[in-house]
Amino acid sequence: MSRFNIPTKDQVSTSNQEIFNQLEKGLGFVPNLYAYYAKNETALGDYLNLQNRKTSLSKKEKEIVNLVVSQYNDCYYCQSAHTVIAGLNGFNNDQILEIRSGSAKFDSKLNALAKFVLSIVSGKGKVTEQDKSEFFEAGYSEANLIDVVINIGDKTISNFIHNIANFEIDFPKATKLELQHA
Repeated sequence: MSRFNIPTKDQVSTSNQEIFNQLEKGLGFVPNLYAYYAKNETALGDYLNLQNRKTSLSKKEKEIVNLVVSQYNDCYYCQSAHTVIAGLNGFNNDQILEIRSGSAKFDSKLNALAKFVLSIVSGKGKVTEQDKSEFFEAGYSEANLIDVVINIGDKTISNFIHNIANFEIDFPKATKLELQHA
């Protein structure tokens, strides 16, 4: 038996039970990742506030960040979840695989974003002047840059939680994509 089990609604605090009810109403179920956060009194609410914060990025742009970061961090749970979400936001399967690899050649602005995100995560926040120039020349602003980094932090939290706990994936499993990291 794994040390890391997903709690049921009756095993979490009253405040987390309320959040479970909201998730069930909105999503139809409580994803295992969210349920796992509920083992902590405040983590689920805090994480959802971070994830749902107002941002200058579009839903598609957020999914670019989520997919690139989840692939880089080798989090199969988040790759699977965000493959579904990216599809709901208009990306097709081939585009999703391309995004996960760190590019989006089908759209020049999104390509600049995907490349920039991969540069940030692979460089541990250190990017070249060329990386920054390409991002800004594509039409992104410093406000967008801040939101990209916050989104990277959000996704890294989930990636690390799942990579440590390795609980069951409750989304259709994404196509495996093996990439070499520099």
